Amino acid sequence: MLNSNLRITRSISKCGGCSMCTSQHPWSDTIQMAIDLEAMGIGGKSSIFQAGPHPWAIENYALVAKYPTAQIIAEDIFSSGAIKSATDFQVYKEIAGLSGLDFAYMENTAVYHTKNDRLKLLKPGSLQHLGENMLAFLLHAAASSNLPKDKGESSQDKSIYFDILGTYLITFRQRVANMLYNSVILQSLLIWTTSLLMGGYTAAISLALSCLSVILMWICSIGFSIIAAFILPLVCSSPVPFVASPWLVVGLFGAPALLGAFIGHHMGYLILQSYLSCTFVGRKRNLPMIVKSDVAKLDAERWLYKTGLLQWLILLTVGNYYKIGSSYLALAWLISPAFAYGLLEATLSPARLPKPLKTLTLLIGLSIPFLLSSGMIIRLTGTVIGTAVRFERNPGSTPEWLGTVIIALFVAAIICFTMVYLMSYVHISDAKLPIIVGTCILFAISLGAAWMGVVPPFREDTARAVNVVHVVDAAETYNEKPVSYISLFSSTPGNLVKEADQIGEGFVCGRDRFQDFVTFSVNYSCWTDKGAQTGWVASDIPAISVEKDTKDENRITQIIIDTKLSTRWSLGINTKEIDDFLLKDAADLSDELIPLGEKSSVDGWHIIQFSGGPKAPTKFTLTLFWNKTRAAITSDYEEEEKENLLLRIRTDFDRQTPQIEKVLKKLPLWCSLFGKSTSPHTLAFLSSLPVDF
Repeated sequence: MLNSNLRITRSISKCGGCSMCTSQHPWSDTIQMAIDLEAMGIGGKSSIFQAGPHPWAIENYALVAKYPTAQIIAEDIFSSGAIKSATDFQVYKEIAGLSGLDFAYMENTAVYHTKNDRLKLLKPGSLQHLGENMLAFLLHAAASSNLPKDKGESSQDKSIYFDILGTYLITFRQRVANMLYNSVILQSLLIWTTSLLMGGYTAAISLALSCLSVILMWICSIGFSIIAAFILPLVCSSPVPFVASPWLVVGLFGAPALLGAFIGHHMGYLILQSYLSCTFVGRKRNLPMIVKSDVAKLDAERWLYKTGLLQWLILLTVGNYYKIGSSYLALAWLISPAFAYGLLEATLSPARLPKPLKTLTLLIGLSIPFLLSSGMIIRLTGTVIGTAVRFERNPGSTPEWLGTVIIALFVAAIICFTMVYLMSYVHISDAKLPIIVGTCILFAISLGAAWMGVVPPFREDTARAVNVVHVVDAAETYNEKPVSYISLFSSTPGNLVKEADQIGEGFVCGRDRFQDFVTFSVNYSCWTDKGAQTGWVASDIPAISVEKDTKDENRITQIIIDTKLSTRWSLGINTKEIDDFLLKDAADLSDELIPLGEKSSVDGWHIIQFSGGPKAPTKFTLTLFWNKTRAAITSDYEEEEKENLLLRIRTDFDRQTPQIEKVLKKLPLWCSLFGKSTSPHTLAFLSSLPVDF
């Protein structure tokens, strides 16, 4: 049970807050493993998306878990920085040097950090799945005598892991992967080199032209999918009309991506076929012209199939070089089709002239990689779609189409990677016309459903993330009368005109009012002054006062910050001016909340977030140590009001003013309040201190 006096200080700096507690707590020497149960959704299976660096946990979890779900590709994506987020597991892993497992629910991620993210919507089966797996693992770990004892062990021999249909969890060490990958790469290069030397000039040209077909496939697939992404904001009420119905992505992006991939690949096929026809004219003069044409088609089909192998070989080589854990997927997509081709087309089908690719070749070659990839692709696609409701960290700062284009690129990449073998098969089949017609019809139906609102972009259970905040801004006028207004903004792409019209209350939408909330900024919002002058008192505005300022070579400034009644606040410190700082509880100067030391900076600002209980301190001493090499402030620098500030502070109150209550009652059902730790409560006070105070 948590004590009400508990206070949590979180700072971007490497010292202070969670970092200190993790490394200096009396328990830190007794803990050997960290298990983090996260959620970035409201259901589905609880899947491992981070493990290690010591492989003991994931390997023993694989031994005892009843229904294991884990994909190292999620760890690769998360650690790459593509997802601008962090979990509690990272603190224990990076600061305390602990190994362990990081779990998360990933179904219906659109509700994450919104008001709809509540326990009653969590499926009982999801809890049961996590409970049965964790109980088996914890009982096994408690009885084990070989838990990892060396903290911060090198991850050079990390464990590669992935599940098969949520039933079997496969793990193997990085050193085994290195040997396996290197062996396959070297053998493949040897085979390709021998093949090209034996084939001579003709083989080299054929390989180049077949590579051209793959390049055209990628270009056309991405191009068609991106065109669809740009069309959506023009014809639909929301640029992300697929959030509540993820299956729409198949028609909106999958169909044009597949159509583009086929058209691009077919263009390359025709060029390759034309070259091979000319080659056969000189080489096989005794064959009838129609036979030569057919032989050229069959030979082109095989070259395109083999180029699909080359595509995955390149991906495996790159993944192996950078030690990417999910390189096992490239291995599966390379080995299985290559084995099927070598066995059925080369070994068991000796002939002087090439024959059409057998359907059995595709079934044997693609069954294993599709088995390993299909579930993972579906889960990843759902996660990417769900994040569209909170895509913009700074609302209004990015184009409406950007999030949709990212999803379009993701879908096009999946199509090009997984369909490259099938593409070579359809060029001499009767499937060309059905593919073109089918994809066009599917895209038209999906676009029509989104355009006419047959499928709404959001629903009550999968809602649009919004913030409704009563803002009292004393930062705009510097000690003059504060500006007060009700603000409505969203991290979901798209305007808020429909929402504002339904709410009423005099909301005006646009980019005319820039809002700086310290942890983020808002460029597009809706606001109203109606009823904004009641429900708050001026005495709640945070006070920043300069107690002492030593203006010499080693300039030091001591400041008192009074957050009044607020125990949840965010403070920004201008690191272009300040080199270091010290934060203390004003009532207990021996309590260093953030000591001196290296401080990080994001866009020239160090951000501190503080959250405490009812008895947490509200008065603090901040000692600032100025940069000795402070550059002169230029006119361009002065034009940026934000850059002309030394400190920025936001204090939050979980309090509904009368006008906020009215707005919340009228908030559309398809909207849900966004509640991440960096977001303000329903009442927020803003204040600041200029550089030249």
